[in-house]
Amino acid sequence: MTKFFIKYALAFLVMIPAQAIIFNHAVLFNVAVPLVFLSLIIYLPVTLGTNLSVTIGFVTGLMLDIFCDTPGVNALCCTVLSFARKPIFHLYVSTDDDLAGRSPSAHTMGAAAYMKFMLTMVLAYCAMVFTIESFQLFSPGLLVLRIAASTAYTFVMLYGLDILLMSRSDRH
Repeated sequence: MTKFFIKYALAFLVMIPAQAIIFNHAVLFNVAVPLVFLSLIIYLPVTLGTNLSVTIGFVTGLMLDIFCDTPGVNALCCTVLSFARKPIFHLYVSTDDDLAGRSPSAHTMGAAAYMKFMLTMVLAYCAMVFTIESFQLFSPGLLVLRIAASTAYTFVMLYGLDILLMSRSDRH
């Protein structure tokens, strides 16, 4: 478990500044934002306790709020997503097929189940963050477009990241 926390801390130190400095400015058509930092929550081991998972989610969101000057939006959404992570996981993988401390990925869950899990997580986060961010429903078409486009953009980026990490771990 210590190895996990060291790897997670390194990923945290890379992903949060990368999201704030690079990915928040890689906006497509002024609509879609890649939310690559969600990998920090998605790749948490399923057997991790709920309290620890929610705490990690809150700290992740809070640090992103500090870097991006968004007052509490990411902290709220990351906390809710961390809390819902285990039930969402069990929608696609039965309890008997638990990963025993390993992180969810296409390699450990199977490609179809992992894609559904990741898409659900990203869609839930995008729906929460953009609804709270707009805090109005004057242009529901734009809100739905931002949610759908950011979900697709983030999904492609995260799945590509998973493929890179999987091929890297296969080499060792």
